[in-house]
Amino acid sequence: MSRDIDNAIKQYAKLYKNTLIKENFPEAEKKVQKYCSRLHEMAASEAFKEHCVYPTTDAVLIYAVIAMCLELRESGLSNEDIIRFTEILFQRRRSFFDRLIRLIDLLPNSFAIVKGWNINDHAKRVKDGSIVYDYFRTTDSTVEYRISRCMYVEMFRYYGIRELCKIFCNTDIRAYAGLTRHVRFLRHSDLSDGESCWDEIHRK
Repeated sequence: MSRDIDNAIKQYAKLYKNTLIKENFPEAEKKVQKYCSRLHEMAASEAFKEHCVYPTTDAVLIYAVIAMCLELRESGLSNEDIIRFTEILFQRRRSFFDRLIRLIDLLPNSFAIVKGWNINDHAKRVKDGSIVYDYFRTTDSTVEYRISRCMYVEMFRYYGIRELCKIFCNTDIRAYAGLTRHVRFLRHSDLSDGESCWDEIHRK
């Protein structure tokens, strides 16, 4: 296992421990040791080698979250409680992103920025094959796409917890919730619990 992966595991283990303590879980240290053991085993697996080949996806992060989900599910938490736990765990990182989104929302060309994000992301995802689009369409005032396969979901599916990929699927909803002045976001479905990820983004 590379030093970078080992250091990343230590970083996620620290976040996991801090959140366990914050949420008053008993035997936090024991739970962290079990989490680290599981994540090291997962990161050394053949599945990880297959999943870490996509430059636009952070497979170590995704596996770190999957390992947390599996540990928390074994502790008896519901899917809703697991999602809430990860929201608390990544709160600091998301707070920085939320501030950035609020700044972009103030700009009169915020839709153009969002459109550029989507075009660039689409090109990168198609290039590395991490996402399969049924279609991707843009006009001067809209972006619409439909996704039938996503490696985020496939990794969660591999470990039998496809529905908990909602943790990552909700990232778009959170981002667009902060873009209210010039952008309107519609999510019809996502792949964590639907047949496709179908989104529309409109200029207000």
